[in-house]
Parts: sequence; structure tokens; C-alpha cells
Amino acid sequence: MFAPRETRPTDSRCSLSPEAVRRLRALDPSGGVTVESGLGAAHGWSDQAYAEEGARVLSLEGGSYPEADVVVRLHAPGREELERYPAGALSLSFLDPFRQPERLADFAACRVNAASLEMIPRTSVAQGMDALSSQSSLSGYGAVIEAAHRLGRVFPMMVTAAGTLSPARVFVIGVGVAGLQAIATAKRLGARVEAFDTRPEVEEQVRSLGAQFLKIDLGETGQTEGGYAKELTPEQLDRQKEAMAQSCAKADIVITTARVFGRPSPQLVSAAVLERMSAGSVVVDLAADAGGNVEGVVPGEVIRTEGGVTLVGTQELVAMVARDASTMIANNFVAFLEYFYDAEEGSFVYREDDPILSACLLVREGAIVHPSLKPD
Repeated sequence: MFAPRETRPTDSRCSLSPEAVRRLRALDPSGGVTVESGLGAAHGWSDQAYAEEGARVLSLEGGSYPEADVVVRLHAPGREELERYPAGALSLSFLDPFRQPERLADFAACRVNAASLEMIPRTSVAQGMDALSSQSSLSGYGAVIEAAHRLGRVFPMMVTAAGTLSPARVFVIGVGVAGLQAIATAKRLGARVEAFDTRPEVEEQVRSLGAQFLKIDLGETGQTEGGYAKELTPEQLDRQKEAMAQSCAKADIVITTARVFGRPSPQLVSAAVLERMSAGSVVVDLAADAGGNVEGVVPGEVIRTEGGVTLVGTQELVAMVARDASTMIANNFVAFLEYFYDAEEGSFVYREDDPILSACLLVREGAIVHPSLKPD
């Protein structure tokens, strides 16, 4: 197995920790784990720390990747990098395959197999492999910390000799993994928190965290078998936007997390709603890179509206806590490899009848094999 360094300048996460190397070596002591020199340097994990756990540390300097049955990384490799992969290796990373399907053709052309972390099903068996959830949870935390930094006021109520400060109001739209962590973090900081989701069954989870749940009668909604919210009809969206506008207007911070897997994110907060918000308010859009929930948000940028509302489209807020994020995703990789690794054969085994692999394996032996992504 091989873990290269990440190349995205805005993200210092890495795919393996020294602890993860130790666990992989215990899985198959005769097998090899190779890491690129400097893999964990941003987190204080030296090359020596990896070597002490049994990893081979390699300085590539632009050369080809070493022989490996699996290559683990966070972000999808580009065509130039794919040409450095050993033929027949399995690349395991985030791929965003529905919005960027052209990447799969590159994998097929280079004869590199590909599995997508986003496509790992949300089942009890696959829970330890669910990198999307582990990273989304930290994104929800990061969204609140980012908003608090930009708000310019404290979160909790404070009664002092100089006067009483009322608690900040936080409105979270979308109560998935990221939304729940945003709610929990805002409550821990002392804010008054309200949340909304199209799935009424999450109300109990919201209330268990001490937040209020905004009830909107949308008619029939629900979620997919994979645990994602179903896309709403135009009529449902209009009804939802109207009801949420009042909550946004009262909030000091709005955090949006609504994504529909495989499709652009719905726009939930319009420019008209932003105009009703107070100057100094902050909106953090965790779906900015997928089309955005907020009108006017720019992926990767922080802008201020004419009315004084700060729109945060900063991508990869999880990178604010990159060391912990790296530890968590490394554990996800280990869980995946433990499940599919055969110590007797000394390699990753393609159990294609397994529901986990059949859900996330997209390219195999030069062909796109996932039924939802096969070319016409």
C-alpha cells in the first residue's frame, strides 16, 4: 500500500497517521506500507515516526509511484498523477463522480482501479469506513468556529456589572452529520440554536442536543436508502424558503449544510432573505462547492453583501482541524482495508459481490463498472 502527499495547497490533511501504519502492519506483518516523505509533517508526524511503525519512507521527487495494490489519498488524482500510478492498483479517495465524471475516463485509460469514498454505503457494517461522515462532522464544527471568529460578539449570555449580553442566535439548515455537529458545537459555546431539515424524523436528534426544531409542513418528504435527503419539489422548496426566511432574519449566524447526493445543492437562502438579516450577521455555506445553498456565495471566498452580511464560502473547513481530520480518515482507510484485505494472499481482495465494494467500486481493469456511471 502507498500513501502519497496531498497536493492541494488549501488542505494540509493526509491519508495515514503513524498509528494507522501500525495497524496496517499488524494486519499483515509481511506486507509493505510505503509513505511519501513529508506525508504528515504538517501535523508533527515526522518521517521517523512513520518508519518506527514499520513504514517505508520514500522521496519521490516527481518519479513514478512504487508498486502497490492500493493507493490511499484524500483528493482525486489528476491525469498527470494517475500516469505515475502502478497499473492495476486501486485508488481509494474522494472522487465526486457524479459532478466530475470525466475523471473516471482517466482512471480507465491509465488502467488504475478506482473506489469512491463518497459511495461507501451508510450501513452499520460500513460505519467505520464512512469517511464522508467523519469529515463532515468536523466540517460542522469548523463552520461554527469560523462563524464565531467573524461574528464579532460572544456566543453565551453574560451578566456583568457593565450590562447583560444576550446569547447569539444560530440557525442551522440541514441536520445531517455536519448539521448535528454544528448544533452541538454552537450549544456548547452557549448560543441559542434553531435547526431545520426536510426529514421530520430528525427532530428528536435536534431536541436531544438542546436546540429548537423549526417545523414546516412540506407534505411527503423523506430520505434515500443511503440516508441522504430526497430532493424536494419546486412547490416544497418555495414553502420551505418562505418559512425559513423569518428564522434567518432573526439569526446572527446561519449555517447551511443541505446537499443532494449526485446533484447540485438546492438554493435555500435568497438575496431577498439576506437583505432581511442584520448587518454583522454571518452565513456559512458548507455546500458552496456543490452549487451553494446561499445566493451570491462564492466557493473559496468570503464576501460581504451591501447590507453588511458576511457570506463564507470557504472550502474545506475541515482543514481547520487537519490533524484530527487526518487521524479520523486514516482510521476510515484502515477499516476499509481490514475488511477487504486477505493476509494469506497478501493483498486487497475484490469481493465484487460484497454490497460495500459493489457500491463504491467505479473503475476496474480499464472499464467503468458502476451501473450508475457507465457511459451510454
